[in-house]
Amino acid sequence: MSTPLRKNRNYTILWGAQAASEVGFNAVTIALPLLVLVVTGSPAASGLAVGASAAAQLVAGLPAGALVDRWDRKRVMLLCEAGQILAAASIAAALWFDVLGLAHIIAAAALMGLCRAFFEPAEHATLPRVVPAEQVHSAIAGNAARGYLGQLSGTALGGALFTLARVVPFAVDMVLHVFSFIALLFLRVPAQERARASLSRLLPEIGHGLRWVWGQRFIRATAACLIGVNFFFTAFYIVIIVLAHQRGLSPAEIGVMAAMFGIGGLLGALAAPTLNRLLTPYLSIVGIFVALTLLTPVAVFIHNGYLMGLLLAGIAFLAPTANVTISTYQLLLTPDEMRGRFSSVMAVLGGASAAAGPAVGGLLAGLAGGTQVILLCTAGIAVLTILALISPALRAFPDKNDLLEAQKEPAHH
Repeated sequence: MSTPLRKNRNYTILWGAQAASEVGFNAVTIALPLLVLVVTGSPAASGLAVGASAAAQLVAGLPAGALVDRWDRKRVMLLCEAGQILAAASIAAALWFDVLGLAHIIAAAALMGLCRAFFEPAEHATLPRVVPAEQVHSAIAGNAARGYLGQLSGTALGGALFTLARVVPFAVDMVLHVFSFIALLFLRVPAQERARASLSRLLPEIGHGLRWVWGQRFIRATAACLIGVNFFFTAFYIVIIVLAHQRGLSPAEIGVMAAMFGIGGLLGALAAPTLNRLLTPYLSIVGIFVALTLLTPVAVFIHNGYLMGLLLAGIAFLAPTANVTISTYQLLLTPDEMRGRFSSVMAVLGGASAAAGPAVGGLLAGLAGGTQVILLCTAGIAVLTILALISPALRAFPDKNDLLEAQKEPAHH
């Protein structure tokens, strides 16, 4: 019998280390634009600083995945935590000595994004090597809960710490990454098969990763599901915020509304392992599409922030079950030597759709109005729902037991 996840030493180290990092990252995500506004007084500069982190993560994504498949993944994670420490410490020190400028902030933000571009595929690829195959779905659900928890606590912490003093959130972020670095030193990861090739082979390796992902029927179908729904939902979410403001909701109500969305996601992530056992893979995936199609148009008729928060919480509650199902099957179907590239391909595609969704949603809301865009998003999700319902690949999704039997690697604890 497998060791329970809570007693799996390596998983708890990996989970705890990244939980600390998530809190620090989300605290800085709030504090950074506030800091730029204080230093420069320019909203455009604030957006530039935040965009630098996202841009660095997006640009470095595909090369990072190929390099993670070459390099020792534990060492990659340690180097990324060291980079995060350096970025936060440099801002804190510059604030302390009153020498902080916009170029410094942008460079530090870009370094943070670069570190995340490498850390995420390294951690994702490490997970099946420290967790038995039959527990991967529970581990992914635990990581999803960690993400929601880090977002909720880090966002609240960042704003509160910034009111104390500008330097405090960055100093706390540095301390949290130091904790993560020290914890990761004690992580034991079985040796991986690593290709040792010259840098001239990097582009062909990236291309091989892209072709491999495209050539996998189930991965291609589930990736299309995630990218499509991510685009329409992120567009829907930004329009909800705009619509709430236009309808006269107070900033406090909007803040509670956003927090309820996070709480719904956290509860959904905690419930995902149980729901994954009760539902077939096909039902757990198409269920979120059907629910989104039914729930998103309800937003047109809601004028109360707390009721809107309940609606968002309901939507968020359902999402982790589908995400855990998809991520588990994708990860188990991917050979270990390809997991870094697979993770980076998915991160880049997901990041691009998540960035495009709010941009398109905000633009259309300004041109056509929030109500029309909500209905447009609903129509887009409805089309995806029909495609998911009739998809031969999703209908023929492999049984979890068949996947577990196919695993050639021994379980590592």
